[in-house]
Amino acid sequence: MASAASAPPTPASPGNLKRIVAASLIGTTIEWYDFFLYGSAAALVFNKLFFPDSDPLVGTLLSFLTYAVGFAARPLGALVFGHYGDRLGRKKLLVLSLLLMGGATFAIGLLPTYATIGSAAPMLLTVLRLVQGFALGGEWGGAVLLVSEHGDARRRGFWASWPQTGAPAGQLLATGVLSLLTAVLSDSAFGSWGWRIPFLLSGVLVIVGLWIRLSVDESPVFKQALAQAEARKSARADEADAEKLPLVSVLRHHWRDVLVAMGARMAENISYYVITAFILVYATTSAGVSKQTALNAVLIASAIHFAVIPGWGALSDRIGRRPVYLLGAAGVGLWMFPFFSLIDTGGFGNLLLAVTVGLVLHGAMYAPQAAFFSEMFATRMRYSGASIGAQFASIAAGAPAPLIAIALLDAYGSSTPIALYVIGAAVLTLIAVGVAKETRHRDLADVERSAGAEPTAARAADAHTV
Repeated sequence: MASAASAPPTPASPGNLKRIVAASLIGTTIEWYDFFLYGSAAALVFNKLFFPDSDPLVGTLLSFLTYAVGFAARPLGALVFGHYGDRLGRKKLLVLSLLLMGGATFAIGLLPTYATIGSAAPMLLTVLRLVQGFALGGEWGGAVLLVSEHGDARRRGFWASWPQTGAPAGQLLATGVLSLLTAVLSDSAFGSWGWRIPFLLSGVLVIVGLWIRLSVDESPVFKQALAQAEARKSARADEADAEKLPLVSVLRHHWRDVLVAMGARMAENISYYVITAFILVYATTSAGVSKQTALNAVLIASAIHFAVIPGWGALSDRIGRRPVYLLGAAGVGLWMFPFFSLIDTGGFGNLLLAVTVGLVLHGAMYAPQAAFFSEMFATRMRYSGASIGAQFASIAAGAPAPLIAIALLDAYGSSTPIALYVIGAAVLTLIAVGVAKETRHRDLADVERSAGAEPTAARAADAHTV
């Protein structure tokens, strides 16, 4: 058994790899659809449906507060899904995350409003948002690892970037459905019942996603690591305890990598929610742009965002993860003042240019992120490590980003503080990625063997090879 366990895993065939990529992409698209649908609805109608007694801007702020609650649950999802994903496998947890996210979204579509049940309505909305955040906190790590661990090191950046396109695809789908409904329905009809349709559609999408996701195999790299761990458990009883707590191993042996991942997420996460969620508030309230126009701009820009992400991923295979990531962080920071200046003109062309350039630059960070984070951690703690680094950052990054942006706009009546806020996040990311090590040449199986072969104490070596 030991020899079999140590045999290098065979990468998936091109046809099988494409099927695995499709399964990850469709699942992440559905989950991001659910997540972004809530964000768009929070900007457009939830302030009136669930917080009707508030000032319009305050109501929007409260609406985004429930939006931020979902981010607060993401770290818990990362801990739970990462722990069991490192013990039981990526596939089982991905099926569970899809069911949780889809079920919560469908339930939001059935939720009574404030006019019907009073204060219980925003409370129930908050609970369902927590379930959404918990599920998404576990989804991302498993989806990108399933692809990363099936492929080879030479094109990992390209293939692993495809699950990342689930974010703009979900944004595209959510914004497209909302844009269609706002175009064909009156404001009163949309506010009365039309807003429920996109949430109820999630039930159909989940069925499709489950059918595809159940058809893929578990990661061969994970299977090999699990076989090695089982062999060690029979030899040393203390190893069994280590196997139960991948989180402990991550924090003990990969804490620097977790901090790098959290810092790398700052500019990427904050800029994305300012560009796609806050923009719906800013363009309609400060720039005098109609709701339909703002949605159309985000819709078109999201399609371009989807198209450029694999290209950025492929470039990271050629020149490295760090250079591409640094380019995106610097670019987003430099673009913020032109971004708001273009929106302030009120023209659709300028609005579209502002959002598109912002998302293209964001893609330079988001595309290599999957491979970059996957390559930092050993297999039997990779789900925990990548998920913790990514999702704990969301508490300080994506969760408060729309809230902070709205509060700054309310306090100063200007976009300048908001631009400086994003620029500050870009500086943090430049520092974090700047001190990180390049990872593009690492083979995920070799991470195990080389780490285990280091001339260190036996326990430290084994902790890296778990």
